[in-house]
Amino acid sequence: MKRSLLSLLVLATLSTHGQTEFATYENGLIYSTATMTKLERIVDSLNLKYKNCEMNKVYYSVPQTVGQLIELDSMDIKQAKRDMDNHISYDDFVKKYPSVKIKKDVLVVKFRFKNYAGKDLVEYGEVNLDGHSGSRINKENVKDIYHQPMAGNWVYEYWEGGQYTSESIKAFYFPQEFTTKIIVNKYARQIGYADCLVDTASTKFKKDLKAGWVDLPANWETLNAAAQKHLLDKMRGTKVVGGCSQDSRPREHAINIAILSAATTNWEVFLKAHLDIMNDCFDRMSDGSYAQAGRKTYIRELEKLDINVTDLLIGISLRVENASDNHYYGSISRLGRAISESANKAEFEQQMLDIIENTQLDDYNRVLGYYLFDSYNYNLESKPEQKKNDERLKKSLQTLPVYLRNKIGV
Repeated sequence: MKRSLLSLLVLATLSTHGQTEFATYENGLIYSTATMTKLERIVDSLNLKYKNCEMNKVYYSVPQTVGQLIELDSMDIKQAKRDMDNHISYDDFVKKYPSVKIKKDVLVVKFRFKNYAGKDLVEYGEVNLDGHSGSRINKENVKDIYHQPMAGNWVYEYWEGGQYTSESIKAFYFPQEFTTKIIVNKYARQIGYADCLVDTASTKFKKDLKAGWVDLPANWETLNAAAQKHLLDKMRGTKVVGGCSQDSRPREHAINIAILSAATTNWEVFLKAHLDIMNDCFDRMSDGSYAQAGRKTYIRELEKLDINVTDLLIGISLRVENASDNHYYGSISRLGRAISESANKAEFEQQMLDIIENTQLDDYNRVLGYYLFDSYNYNLESKPEQKKNDERLKKSLQTLPVYLRNKIGV
């Protein structure tokens, strides 16, 4: 697969950073032998709970459709906006505005979310396949537009223009309705396993967080259980925001929470903290790619425990419409990198290729399978292995619908 110059720069940065950002113990892990022993005991004690998890829940894919993406920055933009409001047909619009820029047959997904102000919004997002970010249009969920029929309708974003920008409009036109699919049972069980393991009934942080920092004292292991729990409680009530790309405090805060959670047998908080480190899921004021390369994923620590890491990572990679509250979604690019460091790469490879090839699965999740495998292969150190996997990937991509294959270029 083709790589951008930025990707190559990131790869070069990888080779210039140290082998790990955190101190490692004699066992080669970021958690001591004593901590790992406690974690193993926790996992052993929870095995019965895992077997009794709700593993037969029916999950539905994210609503999705194939639409047309248009951009117009000349002619009568206000009239174009009125035409969309009056439900002009796509063909008539293209004829009336011949200077329109068109991106045909794009996969569009829609999500419902609340912004920082608590406003209920609907995002219509292009799933781009050329390596760049796709177009996004957010609308207020007025009159529950999330559930309204969209076939034959437009969703647009209008800019009045200013001193340095021209008046313009960007829009999706939807020839067909958004649809969902039942997630194949094999993958539904992996999503359910992830929910069971990560425990959606609890959260890593408490409510009403206060900005700051809580030190992990050098003598923390000598503290009694009550003092350790109190310290963990303080850390869970503290929000740490990175001031810049090189600010390591958010990740240090997470590993301190993970260490104390293990010490106090709090598996739910431990796993969320460790997954946040793996997925680099932290707030920062800015984050340059040159700094991201030095942040490791620490998948080995999870693989030393008696859990199904393959099912866990696949379960947090897939996207569904009716996920449980607090369901943990992983970063596809970071998970691909983690899998490249796994001791079970062959098993992961087959799972990812199966996702791409499964015609019963929705197009969006099949594309995510492609993204995941591509990220994984990019992060492998062996060039011959990368080349071999490129050929395997190309073969799997041939099973995708034509409109997706054309955009990937296979």
